Amino acid sequence: MSQHPYVKVEDVMTGNPHVIDGLATVRNAIDLMREHHVSSLVIERRHEGDEYGVVTVGDIAAHVASKDRSPERTSVYEIMSKPVLTIDVTMDIKYAIRMLNRFKLTRALVTRQGEMVGIVTLRDMVVRYTSDGSD
Repeated sequence: MSQHPYVKVEDVMTGNPHVIDGLATVRNAIDLMREHHVSSLVIERRHEGDEYGVVTVGDIAAHVASKDRSPERTSVYEIMSKPVLTIDVTMDIKYAIRMLNRFKLTRALVTRQGEMVGIVTLRDMVVRYTSDGSD
């Protein structure tokens, strides 16, 4: 069994993910995703006791497009996932991969002392974990 080096989630994450208000329309979310070439957006917390949400292209496909709902008349909060799994910046990616796999997720928010600092995908972590170490 090969020994993999300790790689923090922080080393693989995408910092400062794109954020949208939960009251925005799905049309606004689609436009923002297209503009920034991303497949998910973070829904900001409304207050300290609130949790972050996430809306993905898959959510839009499942809850809007496949049900023939209007993106202009559907709010992001109606289709988002909330609360979402969060992972600390210092977690080893091998454990983060296990966690996402256990919950059948493809992404998680990354936090430092409870504040969101990024987003990490299962794909990015697996690519890094299985790389030859020359990155």
